[in-house]
Amino acid sequence: MNDTASGATEKDYSATLFLPETEFPMRAGLPAREPVWLKRWEDMDIYALQREQAKDRPLFTLHDGPPYANGNIHIGHALNKVLKDLVSRSMQMLGHNAAYVPGWDCHGLPIEWKIEEQYRARGKDKNQVPVVEFRQECRTFAEQWVDIQREEFKRLGVLGEWDNPYLTMSFDAEAQIARELMKVSMTGQLYRGSKPVMWSVVERTALAEAEIEYQDYESDVIWVKFPVVQAVAADTSERTAANADLDMRDAGAAKRALLARASVVIWTTTPWTIPANRAISFSSQISYGLYEVTKAAEGNWAKVGDLYVLADNLAEEVLAKAKVEAFERKDSVASLELAAITCAHPLRGLAGGYNFDVPLLDGEHVTDDAGTGFVHTAPGHGLDDFGLWMDSTRLLNQRGIDPTIPYAVDDAGFYTKDAPGFDGARVIDDNGKKGDANNRVIAALAEHGNIIARGRVKHQYPHSWRSKKPVIFRNTPQWFVYMDKPIAGSLPLPLGETGEGAPDTLRNRALAAIDATRFYPAAGQNRLRAMIADRPDWVLSRQRAWGVPITVFVHKETGEILRDEAVNHRIAQSFEDEGADAWYQPGAAERYLGGDYKSDDYEMIRDVLDVWFDSGSTHSFVLRNKQKWPHLKFPASMYLEGSDQHRGWFHSSLLESCATNGHAPYDSVLTHGFTMDGEGRKMSKSLGNVVAPQEIIKQYGADILRLWVASADYSEDLRLGKKIIQTTVDSYRKLRNTLRWLLGNLAHFNKDDVVDPADMPELERLMLHRLAQLDAGVRTAYKEYDYRKVVTLLTNFMNIELSAFYFDIRKDALYCDPISSVTRRSALTVLEHLFNALTAWLAPILVFTMEECWLERHPDPAESVHLRLFPDIPATWLDHDLAGKWQLIRAVRRVVTGALEVERREKRIGSSLEAAPRIHVADPRYIVALEGQDLAEIAITSAVQVTQDEGPPEAFRLEDVPGISVMPAMAEGQRCARSWKVLPEVGSDPDYPDVSPRDAQALRERAAAGL
Repeated sequence: MNDTASGATEKDYSATLFLPETEFPMRAGLPAREPVWLKRWEDMDIYALQREQAKDRPLFTLHDGPPYANGNIHIGHALNKVLKDLVSRSMQMLGHNAAYVPGWDCHGLPIEWKIEEQYRARGKDKNQVPVVEFRQECRTFAEQWVDIQREEFKRLGVLGEWDNPYLTMSFDAEAQIARELMKVSMTGQLYRGSKPVMWSVVERTALAEAEIEYQDYESDVIWVKFPVVQAVAADTSERTAANADLDMRDAGAAKRALLARASVVIWTTTPWTIPANRAISFSSQISYGLYEVTKAAEGNWAKVGDLYVLADNLAEEVLAKAKVEAFERKDSVASLELAAITCAHPLRGLAGGYNFDVPLLDGEHVTDDAGTGFVHTAPGHGLDDFGLWMDSTRLLNQRGIDPTIPYAVDDAGFYTKDAPGFDGARVIDDNGKKGDANNRVIAALAEHGNIIARGRVKHQYPHSWRSKKPVIFRNTPQWFVYMDKPIAGSLPLPLGETGEGAPDTLRNRALAAIDATRFYPAAGQNRLRAMIADRPDWVLSRQRAWGVPITVFVHKETGEILRDEAVNHRIAQSFEDEGADAWYQPGAAERYLGGDYKSDDYEMIRDVLDVWFDSGSTHSFVLRNKQKWPHLKFPASMYLEGSDQHRGWFHSSLLESCATNGHAPYDSVLTHGFTMDGEGRKMSKSLGNVVAPQEIIKQYGADILRLWVASADYSEDLRLGKKIIQTTVDSYRKLRNTLRWLLGNLAHFNKDDVVDPADMPELERLMLHRLAQLDAGVRTAYKEYDYRKVVTLLTNFMNIELSAFYFDIRKDALYCDPISSVTRRSALTVLEHLFNALTAWLAPILVFTMEECWLERHPDPAESVHLRLFPDIPATWLDHDLAGKWQLIRAVRRVVTGALEVERREKRIGSSLEAAPRIHVADPRYIVALEGQDLAEIAITSAVQVTQDEGPPEAFRLEDVPGISVMPAMAEGQRCARSWKVLPEVGSDPDYPDVSPRDAQALRERAAAGL
């Protein structure tokens, strides 16, 4: 120890101080400790205890969007599940019964694809395996991954009904999915139709928009001539009455002559669709002209004398692509003239085919932003093309044009008989590579003299998100749900105050449901609304084996769907007993049709349902299953998924529930972004920037991952990398150290120490005021699902207001004051309130750390921080006048601290307790605020002098605290051997000559207490 001024050796009084005592370690050791808490929760069945404890509280149900059971979880899964856990845990602690039932999506191509990969690796042919046997292999595969993912999710600290989850492949679920489909059928919403759908040649199935991702792709692009075979000229000029008739006859004949030898030019990035062309689309809103080639190189595809009809805005660009050296605009071509034109197919005569006429149709989808101003229209390979073709059926019939849509490409990507001359050509092969279809079509067009230019273009093109291979639009028979057909037996939907109604269609129901739903963030509402407003009919069918079959019978002669509740009941009951495999058993048709219908008269549909219908139906067999899950409610309080689910689960669940219930299955929708690397790039194995949640947990612990999720703005894409993780670790350590200090000091607290707030010093009452303020802020943030705000509020409070301010000031009183000290006992009382509030507020986020912290203070086998509610903080603790006063005091303290920091830096003092600064106060507001305050205690000095004046020019000042200046000075007296304060009174107590009177009294009380 240091020598005193008298030369005596200081006595070591450290054993007489109330220093922090706790076994709560500074180093968390989360990777090793967290499994201990998981085992404890499992042993005490904490989830069941929560349900029992909350059985009379209002229900809050976050319905789990099911992940696919086909691989280890990734960081996106971790983000999603932690967010869901934050919602459920915080709503539980806010006073709800927030049960959470996890689920898995078990059917569909992701799992089927894995089994097929195994088959291919073994040289096994899927088509040679009985369908029920294949389905069982898919079921076993899914079961294995459910078990693996369940443990991975539990390791994140996610609390839920893990022993009783829902699976879309459970027998009761498959039965209910079939019932939901049959409900749709019974109301006339289900139909079989033929439309272009996105088709995966590699996977041999139709795909939904939600199963598509867009990637860069290089396509062939061609400019093709469609020779005019019939044209009618219209008068488009202004003429005088005297010569109008003559001019019209002459102009009309001249125009007809020009158009008769012209060609309409289209461009396309899918040359393989040319054999399926049946029309050309134009726009009546675009200006068109007739252009003649006047100069071109020898051997060029575009010849001198050629006449092309082109959009005026694009003509120059098109002719440049065609390597035309000079051209002349001969005339304008009006929309009425275009509508009257008929062209020949550019492959007319090839292999004896393509001898039909190609009409020009006015289409709203046509623009002059790119291309030629004309759109090659193959109604079997594009939704816009299909829609315009179907809308033009009457016109086509009037003009004697066959409206039949060809099936030009089969499910394997080969041309069919509807594409004469291209036998054996293929669009895409089994590996997703380009076939020879494009080259063969381009060669045929060149041979027919109907191509004027070609090239390549890189653009975003749809790919299957599973196989990562390009898809095609292909017209196939599929099962659809009407979006705009009035639902059988329903009444019009009310609109506004007029009393008029809109047709009760699935689209109108869904739009109304969106308007009645709360969205977090709010922008999600407009996004989902736009998707519903513009979407085509819902495609339900998939040409696969692993899924719930489309449980429909169709009359072979009439094409009518059999709608019979008795048949439906038999189907559903068999699924309940045997699962959906019952559909594929011998004699199933006769079993379901019973004696009422002949099986030979009906087609038993073999397609399976799109898995989005499965997951979209989960509300019906989870939320409404009170026998299995009594603590859930319908509609759910919330659906929570990534932003891609506006076109996925949010979307399909909305449509399914609106079709069967008339409203959404949720009251609110919360959307989060995607996880990117630290530089904002998409994570990918090729870039080597994938961050696995398992690795983070192994190195740092799940609480670090949870704190990262809670600290981030989940409404945007979230970044995660080494620096970000380290920042989170640093933040966690500060929070942990604050809690450790609280625990250490509370080791000296007992119920006899409790002080009523009215009897506390101002500083303690200020802390209670801040607790009351935080209570309102934290509760509001949790209710609004703003976890980032919760973390910000609590970390700022714990780091700035507690560690750097309140704890800093009160260390002396807590360590050194006598046992009877009101200040010390008041501080301990406040620490108890702080501990109770902070451990509860942080419990939904740091689930493991708060359990450890709480049990360190309350080591009861039946105790858990997760059985608590957020504490009720008395509103009477609020004292805004006191807070305003202390805002001024803290400003003075900052100036003093700044001045002493200079002294330390210049090595004029070592500790602030060596100082006795002089504070010059020019602003009378501060004089009032400082009156009666122990400024030495607040500034952590041994003494302070306050004078009401401006202070000398050399005094220390802060620009943002005008009217306050500080002159440093050394404290006078001797240093107390116990508290280290430098005071004149040290030595005044003869029994304790080396300590201050305050410390002498503390020593006496300790001795009297036998300490």
